[in-house]
Amino acid sequence: MNMSKPPGPEPGAAGADDSGTTEFGLNAWDLRLPPAAVAAELDRVAGRLRAEYATRPRPVAVLARNSGRSLLICAATILSGAPLVPLNVHLRPAEIAHMLAESGAGTLFAGPDLLGTALAATAALPEVRVLTWSAESGAGYTTMRQWSAGPVLAEGPEYPVAAPILFSSGTTGRPKRTLMPRSIFPRGATPAAYRRWAATNRFAGQGPHLVSGPLYHSGPIQATALLTAGVPVHVPRRFDAIEILETIARERIATSLMVPTHFIRLLRARDESRTEHDVGSIRLITQTGAGCPEDVKRAMIDWWGPVFLETYGGTESGGVCAITTAEWLAHPTSVGRTVPGYRALVVDDAGRELPAGSEGRLYFENAAGWGIEYEDAPELTAAANLRPGVFTLGEIGRVDADGFVYLTDRDSDKIVSGGVNIYPAESERVLAEHPAVADVAVIGVDDPEMGEQALALVVPAAGATPTAEELVGFCRTHLSAVKTPRVIRFVDAIERTPMGKLNRRELRRRYATAGGR
Repeated sequence: MNMSKPPGPEPGAAGADDSGTTEFGLNAWDLRLPPAAVAAELDRVAGRLRAEYATRPRPVAVLARNSGRSLLICAATILSGAPLVPLNVHLRPAEIAHMLAESGAGTLFAGPDLLGTALAATAALPEVRVLTWSAESGAGYTTMRQWSAGPVLAEGPEYPVAAPILFSSGTTGRPKRTLMPRSIFPRGATPAAYRRWAATNRFAGQGPHLVSGPLYHSGPIQATALLTAGVPVHVPRRFDAIEILETIARERIATSLMVPTHFIRLLRARDESRTEHDVGSIRLITQTGAGCPEDVKRAMIDWWGPVFLETYGGTESGGVCAITTAEWLAHPTSVGRTVPGYRALVVDDAGRELPAGSEGRLYFENAAGWGIEYEDAPELTAAANLRPGVFTLGEIGRVDADGFVYLTDRDSDKIVSGGVNIYPAESERVLAEHPAVADVAVIGVDDPEMGEQALALVVPAAGATPTAEELVGFCRTHLSAVKTPRVIRFVDAIERTPMGKLNRRELRRRYATAGGR
């Protein structure tokens, strides 16, 4: 084994780039590194992890907001051979603790502002070591500077990369563990083979890439592959529309992955600022997440040109459909045709395939026999797969004679708000525990900016007069902000079937918008 002391500063330390060059490999709000420095930092952090987990790599979790440091650590973890576990920064300590235990993580990297959350989450998990890039040492954690003083182990074919572990709520709203799909992550590749694979990414070779969404999502986290492949990556602190437009013009950004909420904010910023921003460097924008309003999509095409590739898929599957700008203009509202290796089919409640144009449960067949798999959750895996290699993402839809797929409703109860999946079961369970609540239903309703937002319909308990603020506050003590309904509406009754089930489709129709009655 080739082990040595790692030279150089703490990963992402201030002053790491003193070359004065305008070329960057990583350009973030917290640091800017030239390509050679990026490669060196990736090798150093990966080697440090590899030295610790040489015999049995344990998953490495990352709880941090978007930054150059967090992206470097995520990318280096993949190169080390340890499974990466990116964690949603909006989760509460109990939710994080569940994911750490489920994934078997042995290390948790925490951003300095989330160190308290990390320590609370690991209080009952002594086997999880907390690392942070805070400059100050303290009880319960190790700083990156202290940790970096240990030995490193050079990469080799005996240390293949491992697929990141992602958490999807599945069909119940409970976090479920799944591996990043084979379609977007190679299985068993050596670090060298992984680097070659990363260079084939659709964003590679186009120019600088902009990270627009949080790195704990399966789309934005693919920036780790771009960084590894030597693609210049820009990481803003947050998605501020004016700053994003200025960055595109200044840094000549060529590619990004965005959701419709980003488009709405960009259009609003353009109109409110009355300033022309140069977006001529843009070559490819992959659109994912929630469906995009037709008028918003057309406005973006008129502004930025035919640079949009919309993809449809899930955390568990990766993209299964894609549609170019030209195809979308000819087939508006479609999510496109299936990508190579997949076939779309629609079935009835008995599992029989229906003819083209029929509406029913939408499934996808993978030619290699890959389906959806939730680790250690065989019942959820079985529910998602019609037969081996044929799976559903929980949608109702149709496929036309030309193979274009259209989504018409959700078979699952999933709410998609700003590209984030929200499952109502968790917030319903919490609200039902409030003594002033007799019955509750949470549904997704139209929102002009977020696509959808969660609306809670609440029947007050007899003699009780709860306020919306009281119930929202109660939710926030038990759930993360993203899972807390933004709007509470008090109703006299909520219709249920004799079996006690909600007809969410009818509720969504009746309360089509947050202002509906």
